[in-house]
Formats: sequence, structure tokens, C-alpha cells
Amino acid sequence: MIGDHDSRRRAPLDSGTYPADPRHGGPRRRSGLNRFLGGSPAAVFVKLLFLSVLVGAVMAMFGLTPGLLFWQLYDFTRSLIDLGLDTFHDFGRWILAGAVVVVPIWLIARLLTVSRER
Repeated sequence: MIGDHDSRRRAPLDSGTYPADPRHGGPRRRSGLNRFLGGSPAAVFVKLLFLSVLVGAVMAMFGLTPGLLFWQLYDFTRSLIDLGLDTFHDFGRWILAGAVVVVPIWLIARLLTVSRER
């Protein structure tokens, strides 16, 4: 069958068609910790250590600290919130200004329409 040679399909782990020994290229059961971390704990630790040093060096070149990043993020979020609230405040004023003109005109038009229908 063609599907038997499809590289995307995997043989069941307990099918017995492949040896369970990882030296022979068979399927290997990974522990829950390895699945969660995405590899062995030592390899993940080394990767994270390398990336931490690299990111720390770049941040030091730009004069950034974690505290400074936190406060910049806080200020940015606060300014977005203030901008949004100012927009709603302006929007409310626009509604009131328009309503001062539109509602009386609508009311007069309705009164004239009702008086014509009689």
C-alpha cells in the first residue's frame, strides 16, 4: 500500500514493527518533563543561558534594564488608556453637540408629519 511508506505516518509505539532501542532509530518514549521543556533539561538550560547572555549584552549596549523596560511598558499602556478615554470623552461631546441640532429638527419633522396625516 502507498500509505504504508508515507513519512508523515508513524507506527504505533507498541506495534513491534520497530525496535524500541533509540540506537536503532526506533520510536523513543519521552518523559513528561522532556516533552514539557522541549528537550533534555541540560540542553534547555544551556540554550536559555546562552540566550540570556546574548539578550543581556544587547540590552546593556542600549542602556536598558528590566526595571526601565517595565516602567516604559507601564507608561506606554497608561498613555494608550488615556488616549482611549480622551477619545471617548470627545466622542461624547460630538454626540451631545449633534443631538442639540438633530433632535429638535427630528421632533419638529415628526410633529409636522403627524399633523399632516390627520
